[in-house]
Amino acid sequence: MTTVLFLGALEIGLIYALVALGVLISFRILDFPDLTADGSFPLGGAVCAVCIINGVNPWVATILATFAGAMAGFVTAWLHVSLKILQLLASILVMLALYSVNLRIMGSPNVSLLGEPIIYDTWAGDNFETLRYWQPLMALGFVIVGKLFLDWFFNTQTGLAVRATGANARMAKAQGISTGKMVFLGMAISNGLIALGGALYVQSQGGVDMSIGVGTIVIGLAAVIIGETLIPSKNIVVITLAVVIGSILYRFFIAIALSSDTLREIGFRAQDLNLVTALLVVLVLVAPQIKAKMLARGKGMPS
Repeated sequence: MTTVLFLGALEIGLIYALVALGVLISFRILDFPDLTADGSFPLGGAVCAVCIINGVNPWVATILATFAGAMAGFVTAWLHVSLKILQLLASILVMLALYSVNLRIMGSPNVSLLGEPIIYDTWAGDNFETLRYWQPLMALGFVIVGKLFLDWFFNTQTGLAVRATGANARMAKAQGISTGKMVFLGMAISNGLIALGGALYVQSQGGVDMSIGVGTIVIGLAAVIIGETLIPSKNIVVITLAVVIGSILYRFFIAIALSSDTLREIGFRAQDLNLVTALLVVLVLVAPQIKAKMLARGKGMPS
């Protein structure tokens, strides 16, 4: 693997680590099957890109993108909590609506950021060699801040209430917890992180188009499952770390697969990214089952 490919995979892995942390909150902590991610990720990218080309400071644009994603999560929670729409259906409805919303925001299927100021220019300037190393470092900084925030938040009284809501909503309500408010808060934080990932992604790639959200939830889930499989734990600090590591490993797996000479000989190309992603996710989902069966057989063998 070349240095450029390594740094590229590392940067994208770190950016999607924010997505994975968001997916962790909805799917694992809140037990809320949320497909809003496929809409909130490009929403963050769209808001950030349009703000930047209209003269808004890229840091402010990134914050606004995060806020937009949080609002998307809030709407999904509102459909479920207030209108009693099933969780999965509520997220699908918001995801579908966001496709039109994103197109409205962008005004066209794609928006270029070439030549526009981005957050990576703050210290690196226009030097390509410096940017190559600086972008992964900045992405790592965002991930560290996001992880530390979640580690702190989920150990506060409110964070523990969110976790209790996901673990057993009926019991949490019996303890006086406003489970509806906790769902609103958890979903807002979840999709805010995902939109932040989208904002960083479009600045890294030099533009945004309508297709960047395809498969976002699958990538996030894959990272969560890889992390949980490699580093099983019930400690929130370890769980968030495992998810970050899972995201980075996932992107490296994809990069290695697409650059493999063997796969090229078979006929795999860059356009087969989604196919490779799907196959990798299947392997990740099946791996824990295979591991459990092997352990069971090992225990059943006579000594």
